[in-house]
Amino acid sequence: MTDPAAPGRYHRLMRTLCLAAALVAVLSAGGVLSHMVSAHHSFVVFFDDAKSITVSGSVTAFKFTNPHAIIELAVKRVDGRSEPWRAETNAVTLLRRRGWTKESLKVGDAITIDGWPSRDGSRDMRVRRVVKADGTVLGAPTNQRVD
Repeated sequence: MTDPAAPGRYHRLMRTLCLAAALVAVLSAGGVLSHMVSAHHSFVVFFDDAKSITVSGSVTAFKFTNPHAIIELAVKRVDGRSEPWRAETNAVTLLRRRGWTKESLKVGDAITIDGWPSRDGSRDMRVRRVVKADGTVLGAPTNQRVD
């Protein structure tokens, strides 16, 4: 014998499952979007455009990914110890238009970065210009060198 209330329970169960799935999808998308928004931020919030900084060191990592490519480098202090620095560039799409590739910097490359320091005093900066040890300016017209 079949239960006459069974079709109604089935529809309520299916509706509840569909609503639960939709809620999970919305919450997941919200989490992804909030992560993307927090990853892309305003320049002036994190970097001091009234100051300039120049750092020289050896590349320890080059992450050619959006929203900003990241250069990590080891910088020798006056006392000889090495300290890690992190330099944020423009978006990869803009870097590509300026001639950069994922091979533009390799671990061990000696570089000098000119840019803007972080507002909080951390060893983070925003890149204005990158110069390789041979004087080549990354993203500049072919064969441009620093005088």
